[in-house]
Amino acid sequence: MTPLDILSRYWGYTAFRECQLDIIESVLAGTDTIGLLPTGGGKSITFQVPAMLVDGLTLVVTPLISLMKDQVDNLRSIGIRAGCLHSGMARPERRLTEDRLNLGKIKILYISPEKLAREEFRADLKRWNVRIIVIDEAHCISQWGYDFRPSYLGLPVLREIFPDAPILALTATATPAVVADIADKLDMRSGYKIFSRSFTRPNISYIVRRDEDKPSRMLRVLLNTGGSAIVYARSRCRTVQLAQMLAAAGISADFYHAGLDPHDKTEKQDRWKNDEIRVMVATNAFGMGIDKPDVRVVVHYDLPSSLEEYYQEAGRAGRDGKEAYAVLIASTPDKALLKRRLNDSFPGREYILMVYERMCNYLGIAVGEGYDKVFEFNLTGFLATFGLKPAPTVAALHTLTRAGAIVFNENFNSRSRVMITARRDDLYNLELDSIADRVLLHILRRYTGLFADYVPVDEMSVSAGVHCTPQQVYDVLLMLSRMKVLSYIPKSNMPFVYFPTSRDLPKHVVILRSVYEDLLERAKDRMEAMRSYVFGNPRCRVQAMLAYFGEKDSAPCGKCDCCREVSVSARRKDIGAAVDMALDSLLARCGGTVDIEQLRMAFPAHLDEALDNLRRRVDAGSMYISGSGFRLS
Repeated sequence: MTPLDILSRYWGYTAFRECQLDIIESVLAGTDTIGLLPTGGGKSITFQVPAMLVDGLTLVVTPLISLMKDQVDNLRSIGIRAGCLHSGMARPERRLTEDRLNLGKIKILYISPEKLAREEFRADLKRWNVRIIVIDEAHCISQWGYDFRPSYLGLPVLREIFPDAPILALTATATPAVVADIADKLDMRSGYKIFSRSFTRPNISYIVRRDEDKPSRMLRVLLNTGGSAIVYARSRCRTVQLAQMLAAAGISADFYHAGLDPHDKTEKQDRWKNDEIRVMVATNAFGMGIDKPDVRVVVHYDLPSSLEEYYQEAGRAGRDGKEAYAVLIASTPDKALLKRRLNDSFPGREYILMVYERMCNYLGIAVGEGYDKVFEFNLTGFLATFGLKPAPTVAALHTLTRAGAIVFNENFNSRSRVMITARRDDLYNLELDSIADRVLLHILRRYTGLFADYVPVDEMSVSAGVHCTPQQVYDVLLMLSRMKVLSYIPKSNMPFVYFPTSRDLPKHVVILRSVYEDLLERAKDRMEAMRSYVFGNPRCRVQAMLAYFGEKDSAPCGKCDCCREVSVSARRKDIGAAVDMALDSLLARCGGTVDIEQLRMAFPAHLDEALDNLRRRVDAGSMYISGSGFRLS
């Protein structure tokens, strides 16, 4: 079969997008490859297609644990055998995936980079016939990148284990320095190839509006545009406030942030994707993995911290190739807010170590304990217990993750999962009460594949189907799990912390310069680039952004607010020159004197420009005002 056959068979597409086939053919030829595809450019296809054309396993390393399960479910829904392994998985689910790998029943395996730090896991990998290695979000391996993760520095071990397997590194946002660093850090072989689509999105008009009244400006933007929209804000409470304000103004809107119940998240996403609501006001938790091609406008109410973040989020507009707008609203205080946000993102070392010690105490982990264990972490309760501020505390937890002391993940298990563990014959002999019997029967009828794998279930849907409460469904599933009838992994909106090493005393926790001071310097550079983009005066917004990503010779886009201002100024200049020449001609015909009525007749569309021209001549002394007209001196 050809790559196009696979594309058509599993995804139903009849052609590849730009660069996709080039990347696929390079990987199939055994060549190390870097793919730079913009947001919405179809990165996943570039490794999923070749995965189906080679014997053996395609290994995908990704930091996006919250999306792994959804990606695996999506692949399974189209008949592709996929699985995932990460630090936050329940033991039964992890064991089942490993058994399937040992039997060669998985074609694509998603893993978190932290898994490679374990010697036992590396030994398992050698048995699994890995034929293609994929590094997603590859900019995370570079200290020059905006989202550097030290766990990525362990990835070159894959080259040692599988010297013949091609490495495919994928990212949507990378400067030239980051691209070079990716190739170096991944130990790519001589002759590796780089395939890049331009970062240009010609159908998007990038607009910056400076306005001290942000709410009114946001309303005007949305009232003057049509179609589906996203408004990005930096805080959860602001998403609620702005959605309420839009609704009061008659604009259909809802809010979305990481703290919502998983069921609410799914419901809100579905309503927005189905155009039941027009505007989603969200934090940056919204958008990853959501495929809605007809978003007409993306508004940034608050400034992102970097051009990389802005490009990715703004790029969710106009994926259908039709006209779309990316509008960023800025006010004077935003300059200081960028600086304050930087300080919150890099709290002092003493603060970071204090957070580590208090977190361990809060979780009840003694010094020397905790190795290879996962703990649910009530972040809200932790902050309240010790009176800590959210932003610097979360930043401290992420710094400790980069340092390798812990793995902190803010979204653990967004969907409940069930697998039947009892034999089919044994199910007929169960003695259950009425509600339990109805719940089990409904699940067996409603969900397929329960005897072979963990299947996502929705307690709310089950409760509606059997006419009981979601709490009763939850209690029944827990009871059936204790009876060994099934294995139940409840959904959880609780963050989790995984300990790759035992707890240490704070003075023994090593925070290298590479995961703190160096990253701080890079963050300062990115902040300045963002500030320059918004508050500077670039000739063209798109040119400025493309130059940041290494495209130095791009032409002005002609569509951003800067280009439009240049165009308006040029038109005004042309009109002014034409009016000047016409006035000279009129004065010559009229003996050097013109009145208002003559001007109205001669300049019906540009009377104001003609009067301004004559006033300038009066100021210069070449003319004077005489009665109701103007006369040459």
